[in-house]
Amino acid sequence: MAVPTPHISAKLGDFAKTVLMPGDPLRAKFIAETFLENPVLVNNVRGVQGYTGTYKGVRVSVMASGMGQPSIGIYSYELFNFYDVENIIRVGSAGAVSEDLDLFDVVAGMGACTNGNFAVQYDIQGTLAPIASYKLLRTADDCARELGVELKVGNIFSSDTFYGESADLNIKLKNMGVLALEMEAAALYLTAAQAGKNALAICTISDVPMKGKETTSEERQNAFTKMMEIALETAVKLDKE
Repeated sequence: MAVPTPHISAKLGDFAKTVLMPGDPLRAKFIAETFLENPVLVNNVRGVQGYTGTYKGVRVSVMASGMGQPSIGIYSYELFNFYDVENIIRVGSAGAVSEDLDLFDVVAGMGACTNGNFAVQYDIQGTLAPIASYKLLRTADDCARELGVELKVGNIFSSDTFYGESADLNIKLKNMGVLALEMEAAALYLTAAQAGKNALAICTISDVPMKGKETTSEERQNAFTKMMEIALETAVKLDKE
């Protein structure tokens, strides 16, 4: 397939080798305008905004993924396979499963279990485990330490149903050591694996159901800056390797 693709209007070379990928287009806009120097809008098909600029002299891109595994599966596939992107770092929100988490804690998904069937397309007998790139995870953990942020690393759960989850499921996930629940990481990890590229999901805890706590939509859009800084610093380190 040639570029532009059906979902991305950018030209070849418009994206940096590392792309930060929030779910929300407005969060992509916030990251570009807050952290990047001279950000240029390179995609706006369906309102899914993508920007490329520089951070500390390093070229970095940010583009929204939309909601859910099918959506991030499309955008990450096109970026990895048609735009020469090497690394995608999801910067999203997640609901706490572990009782050790609170609002605004930052979680990195070492693995992403799921109730979705995204992996069926690969026709591999058994259960294919979606895991992060160790290279990205190690680098992000180093950057978090340097920023004085505790990065909670462990398994996360990528759900295909936002309203269908039960309290019983959260208890079962907690008992299996799952940290948090979100909706995109598993598909991102599998798409990266197929392409031979690197992916990592870094999420900020937006709600803690067991404690009755949640953030506002505005906070989810604009206040999750710690994970953004970790991802950007990771992009800088990757560029120097």
